[in-house]
Amino acid sequence: MSDTTEDAAPDNDLPELSPNAFLKLDAEPDDIFYAAPRFVTHIDGNAIAAVTTLYRELFPAGGTILDLMSSWISHLPGDIAYSQVIGHGMNAQELKANPRLNHFFVQNLNENHELPLDTDSIDGAAICVSIQYLQKPVAVLRELTRVLRGQGPVAITFSNRCFPTKAVAVWQALEDEAAHAKLVALYLDRAGFKNIEARALVAGARGVDPLWAVVAQAPAD
Repeated sequence: MSDTTEDAAPDNDLPELSPNAFLKLDAEPDDIFYAAPRFVTHIDGNAIAAVTTLYRELFPAGGTILDLMSSWISHLPGDIAYSQVIGHGMNAQELKANPRLNHFFVQNLNENHELPLDTDSIDGAAICVSIQYLQKPVAVLRELTRVLRGQGPVAITFSNRCFPTKAVAVWQALEDEAAHAKLVALYLDRAGFKNIEARALVAGARGVDPLWAVVAQAPAD
């Protein structure tokens, strides 16, 4: 790990933020950091159950679901069948081990935010405990408005856990999950999403991971 700060251009979609808002402590390329698989869960059982409940509410049975920034496990409800689940991540071994994925692709979104998916091809999209690593979050989320059909939902969930050297500076600077929710809502608004709603899903307590979600709908065609 490097002790220097990774270079990142200011995000023109978020001019009110500091030019340093999307810098990261670890200057090595993300591909190096994620080269070795991590077959671990990043939130506890209560938080995972809350994610699954949220997905059950938002994502249509029989739909095509995109699990963006995924790994070896998705938190989709096991009793609901989807036409396909497409996964994205940074480690092919993790994605190959994920039994819910019909297809997957490996891509560094901080270098290339354009998704290799057709316009209007997805019925719902999820980003679970990973939004804090994006250096061009609005550009990535704008791509989701392109690939989502109609007013398809997006669910962005997060806790108080992260890889601190890879989380962007603005995320690290905020004091609590309510502030993180406001930041994520700002990202979604700038990307063009509608009906943006922050939800506190699990209250944090000693030995319990807090969990928040910000959900929204893609703009109508």
